[in-house]
Amino acid sequence: METLTPAEISQRTAELRAEHRSLDERIAKLAANPDDDLEAKRLKKRKLQLKDCIARLESMLIPDEPA
Repeated sequence: METLTPAEISQRTAELRAEHRSLDERIAKLAANPDDDLEAKRLKKRKLQLKDCIARLESMLIPDEPA
């Protein structure tokens, strides 16, 4: 795994949050059209993946506590 600087982690987190918000908007639009149920499920799955990735990146920013 590559080592990222805190600035790179913050930048990547911001990019993922923007994509997450974009998916929110697309999912809301698809909710009005039941014909796109498969697409909505795919987008929701991607949104969950993004959320997990954001959480992992944010945990990398938290310094380890000494024992």
